[in-house]
Amino acid sequence: MSRPGATAVPRETASARYALRVTRNGTARDIERAGLVLAFAAVHALLWWTGTTGPNLPFGDVTIAYRQWMDQGGLSGGWVGIDKPWVYPVVALVPMLLASVGGTGSIELGWLVMVTVLDGIVLALLWRQRVGRVRVAWWWTVFLLALGPIALGRIDTVATAVALAGVVWIARRPAVASALFTVAAWIKVWPAALVGVLLLLRRGLRTRVLLGAAIVTAVVVLLDLLVGGGAHLLSFVGQQTGRGLQIEAPLATPFLWRASAGVHGTFVYYDAQILTFQVAGAGTSIASAISTQLMALVVLVGALLALWAAASGARRTELAPVLALLFVGALIATNKVGSPQYIGWLAVPVVWGLLAGRRSARRFALPAVLALVTAFATQLIYPDYYDRVLALQPLLLGVLTVRNALEVVLLVWSVVALVRMGRAARIAAAHGREARPAPAVQA
Repeated sequence: MSRPGATAVPRETASARYALRVTRNGTARDIERAGLVLAFAAVHALLWWTGTTGPNLPFGDVTIAYRQWMDQGGLSGGWVGIDKPWVYPVVALVPMLLASVGGTGSIELGWLVMVTVLDGIVLALLWRQRVGRVRVAWWWTVFLLALGPIALGRIDTVATAVALAGVVWIARRPAVASALFTVAAWIKVWPAALVGVLLLLRRGLRTRVLLGAAIVTAVVVLLDLLVGGGAHLLSFVGQQTGRGLQIEAPLATPFLWRASAGVHGTFVYYDAQILTFQVAGAGTSIASAISTQLMALVVLVGALLALWAAASGARRTELAPVLALLFVGALIATNKVGSPQYIGWLAVPVVWGLLAGRRSARRFALPAVLALVTAFATQLIYPDYYDRVLALQPLLLGVLTVRNALEVVLLVWSVVALVRMGRAARIAAAHGREARPAPAVQA
């Protein structure tokens, strides 16, 4: 029944207005989709161009190391990871082989086409994921631009893309997410930490998480045994133990400033076996030796804090991306290796946090911005001005110091966030109420 004085709206008019609104919304989505695709294509074209024409060979791993490994395997049958020890897990061979389908002489083009296709698949998966009115795919595209050509030119690119695909499936298909994380871990080890997060915090889903990881691992192990690689299946575990302190690692920062100041006995050198620049001097051996123990300690403290917060009543779905950021942050900030591509790992926990609900998205607004700044600072260091970093110019050492400080800030932020979430849950429980859950962001 109509209110007195109200003017009745004909049903046909209301239907027409609704149809017009739906049409306008659809048109806006089509325009946004087209804009995102154009931005994605422009970013990748720019990264292709800067990577192939810019300084310091950002695609050097592909054109030198990956090509050499593929040539050796094809000519002598001595495949790394199968017939001899290797620094990477054995599944890392797969993308290198795919990039070499047209011949190792064109491996760079094959690699860039492959990673662009992979990124395109991730873009399609992220397209339907929204935080309020902002699509997460836009943040990820800007992140790639900020990180620069290194975002395409390393094996980490493949592992990160697979892990991002896994993040999209966490809420609906945890077994699929776990399987994708495990595939990524068999390419580059770090995504194994994401499986650990699911096992710690997704209590009712542990069976499915374990099943997804176990199936992938069983397939990898079986195939590796069939091709005769069993003896070197885990060779990657011990390949990093002899490394020194890489110059980009946060632990190396004070020693670089000492070398820049001309302190006797502190200097930068090139390790021809590891193919990287390291710093030597009093205290560097100790810093390198304790890095692993420091990393393990931070990871353990983070796991205990997350379990405490969960026991206090904090939502596990919101704790999970914070713990993922803590694990990834620990793997970066306490590592004696500071390769620039490591910063690309940050995309995974940040996207996870942005997709874990509106409250989580608000919480991750700051890490999302800090990750962009960290990525851009990394591009300035490598490849843009790496020669000046090696020359220990104070301005570039300042940029490197800020970048490394941001890595530590992101790690500290995740620790503080876990503590605050646990305290908030305890306060809510003490007042006899449960913290209002944040709605999940669904596709």
